Amino acid sequence: MDVKTLQADVLRISDIYAAEHGIDRDRDWALLKLQEELGELTAEHLRLSSRARGEPSPEKLADEAADVLGMLLIYCRDADIDIEQAMRRKWLRWLDNPRSPD
Repeated sequence: MDVKTLQADVLRISDIYAAEHGIDRDRDWALLKLQEELGELTAEHLRLSSRARGEPSPEKLADEAADVLGMLLIYCRDADIDIEQAMRRKWLRWLDNPRSPD
């Protein structure tokens, strides 16, 4: 699965969800949801490391990581960010030039 296909699928699902639940996805909605999902990922991480109450679940941790990625992909579309291009520029260039990353 490539990033553009994944992003397109996530966006379609987000559109369906928003329509079914009457969610107004205004200008900062995706960024706020991304922050919310990161908080949920953090909570699961804390449960798995015995630093928070609740039943730890590796599956729930993975689900929350998927939510973070999904919301990041939505945010990137809304912010007009080509995430594949940005990853090549910021991260993957180090594969061709292995000096210390910035």
